[in-house]
Amino acid sequence: MSNSSPTAPIDRLPRPEELTDSRLVRLSLAVVVAPLRFLAFWAAVALPFLYLPLLVGGLQGQQTTVFASLLLANVVALVVGHEYRR
Repeated sequence: MSNSSPTAPIDRLPRPEELTDSRLVRLSLAVVVAPLRFLAFWAAVALPFLYLPLLVGGLQGQQTTVFASLLLANVVALVVGHEYRR
């Protein structure tokens, strides 16, 4: 028998850059990113329907801020959800 210890020697431990390439990290990232892309994609589809009442009634006062916020949210949803089901 040799004098092997149950722990790996320090030179055999994975480097941080090797850990980022591991399957577990990629799977964890996919589990988080996939639902986010799904929600962003469908938000980008649905948000323009909220523009219609604002545009039909005319943009007055604080409605301009609401419209700009909706437009910004739609742009963010488009960017995040762009890769959904590609």
